[in-house]
Formats: sequence, structure tokens, C-alpha cells
Amino acid sequence: MSEPGRGCVVVGAGLAAAHVVQTLRDGGYSDPVHLIGEESERPYERPALSKSYLQGKKEAAGLYVHDEAWYGEHQIDTHFGERVSSIDRSARQVTLASGGTLGYAHLVLATGAWPRQLNVPGTDLAGVHYLRTRSDSDALRAALANGHEAVIIGGGWIGLEVAAAARIAGLGVTLLEAAPLPLLGVLGEEMGRYFADLHRAHGVDVRTDVSVSSVAGSAGTVTGVEIDGGPVSADVVVVAVGVSPATELAEQAGLRIGNGVVADERLRTSDPAILAAGDVVTAQNTATGGSLRVEHWDNAIRQGKLAGQVILGRNDVYDWQPYFFTDQYDLGMEYVGHGSPDDEVVIRGDKSSGAFIAFWVRDGYLTAGMNVNIWDVNDQLRALVGQPVATARLRDESIPLTELGDGQPE
Repeated sequence: MSEPGRGCVVVGAGLAAAHVVQTLRDGGYSDPVHLIGEESERPYERPALSKSYLQGKKEAAGLYVHDEAWYGEHQIDTHFGERVSSIDRSARQVTLASGGTLGYAHLVLATGAWPRQLNVPGTDLAGVHYLRTRSDSDALRAALANGHEAVIIGGGWIGLEVAAAARIAGLGVTLLEAAPLPLLGVLGEEMGRYFADLHRAHGVDVRTDVSVSSVAGSAGTVTGVEIDGGPVSADVVVVAVGVSPATELAEQAGLRIGNGVVADERLRTSDPAILAAGDVVTAQNTATGGSLRVEHWDNAIRQGKLAGQVILGRNDVYDWQPYFFTDQYDLGMEYVGHGSPDDEVVIRGDKSSGAFIAFWVRDGYLTAGMNVNIWDVNDQLRALVGQPVATARLRDESIPLTELGDGQPE
């Protein structure tokens, strides 16, 4: 048992958590630090699990945030393969599922998010996969190596990336999306159609406006998926219908919840001794003026660092624009900002060339920018987000990106 009222306990051992503990030690924090994670592995980065690692292009050793010795060298008390069963806010201690308690002066919840379950019959059959952990990716990679026909349920980022990996592995792929287009709620109609066309060009059978009624099987193993248009055969099924923030522990502790653990611009929850970081938190973002919950790699790193800085007594706040990236086939893309699917989309360059920039504009102001197969420009796009713009200037490739903010909205 640790001494109550001292040190920091970090619950969750993912990317955000790794950057909390690193920031504390880099900043001279000398009190005890405990890192608790349900997986038996030390913190690793998840984006490659649906991209290069799934495709066998990246080794497991390249996923880890720190080497194994780093935690001992920095006096981080690790509790991997362990779960926190409860938080006692009045005593400032957490109880471990294996028994015992850990006291804290500061508690950081970095519990991440869990894949949403598909609530139809048959999802417990062998051959049905969800993707969150490295072991999930290992199992799916083995399935793709031996499979013939894959059905991907869900046309979000994970679904599209897995569809690309399955096609690269040589499987026939059917992608099922409930909405009229993939990514419609994120990128809007024009760019949603672009990604649908990209996958169709690579041989994916993209079906939209479909409803899955069940997963079919024989002798306990998946054989296909039943949709409103009839059966679709498959020996590999991947469910990628989004994630839900892992708020159970915070809810039990009586913290304020609203699409995640609710926090202010310094990641402080309704209990000032408890912070939250990463996929689990809905925090006040001073750059956008609203509350955001972001489920991406860049945000986990930045919020992990911010939580550590707040504990160290610094005045940093959540003041950056959201960022995410994807790799699908020969397409590499980065997106920065917080656009709406009904914003005006302005294209700089030629979409058919496979290399262009897309801008999202609302009321004369740039809300987001996305570079597709054009590199080393994302920082310039980040600087433009929030500025007044003229759409004609955005389209004009003779005007450098660094000068686009000089114009006035139309």
C-alpha cells in the first residue's frame, strides 16, 4: 500500500498514460508514480495495428513508446495485467482488482475507449474480429493470411484501413456501411465519395445504406453476414462500428460524464485531484471554443503531456487543433482542424491525380485542412485553421500556403 496523499497514479497504460509519466519525470517530479494497465504489455502506439503492423510491414518492437528498461530507470512502478476496481475519492486511493490499494495526490484516468459491439446474433462465432489491442491485430493478421473472403462492417477509419489491408493480403473484400457514404459524418459527401471510389478502384465491394441483421455460421465458425439485401459470404468478419469511451470507473466514482469524462481546458475533472487524458475525456478546447473528445494518436500524446504539465503546476491548456492521419493503399493523408460534414469543401489541386489539398470552410473561415499525398505542409494548414479565407485563393496553387491567410472571406 502506498502512502495516501503522495504521488501520482495513472490508470490506463496506453499512449496518453506513457506521456503523462514521461512528462512528470522529465519535469523533475520526484514523488511515487504508478502506471496501471489491463494489458500485460507496456504502453505502445495503436495506429499501426490497422495499418503497417496489420500488413506485416512493422515489427512489434517498433510499436512501444519506451523500451522495457525505461520504466525501472525512471522509477515508474508498473502494474501491467492489472485492473482498478474502484476509486475512493475521499481517501484518495484506488483499489486494485488483485487486492491492495494505492494512494494518490493526483490521479489520471487514461482508460481509452472500447470498440462498440455489434448487437446482432452470431458475433460470438470464430472468425469475427474486433480491433483494439496488439493481440487483436495479431489474430486478424493470421486470419487475413489464411482467409479468402472478408466482410468489414463499418466504413470509418478503422474499417477502411482494415479493408485496404485485406485487399493487399489478396482477399475479396465487401465493406458494409449503414450511412450513404463512408466517413460521411466526418468528411462530408464529397470526400466520403472520394474514399468510397478509392476502395472500389482497388476491388472492394462497397455497399452503403445497408443494415446487418446477423452474422451467419456453421459449426461455430463464421460463414457470412446477413444484410437487408441478402447474404454476403465471408470466412473473416471485422466489426468496426466505432468506439465508446471507457468511463465505467469514472462513473462509479461519481465524476461528471458526458460523451466521456468531462474535463476543463486543463484536463481537470469534476474532482480537482483527478485528471483525464486521451480517448476517454471530453475536454474544453480553447482553440475551437467548445468541448471535444478526440480518438486519435496526436491528441493522446499531447493530452498526456498536458496532464503531466498540469500536475507539475504549469499553466498550459488544451489549445491545439485536432489532427489525425490515415494510410490506405498508396494514399497517405493528414487532417487538421475540426470541420463539419456540411461545411463547404474547397479542393486545391486535382483529386484525380491522387495528390491534392482539401479545405473545409464555414462562414468565410477555414475550419479544417487535409493534405493527401502532399507532404510537409500540415503545419502550414494548422496555422491557417480559424483564419478568414477567400475560397478563390484556396484553389489558386500559385499562392503559397503561407500567404493564404492574407486574404479576406468572400
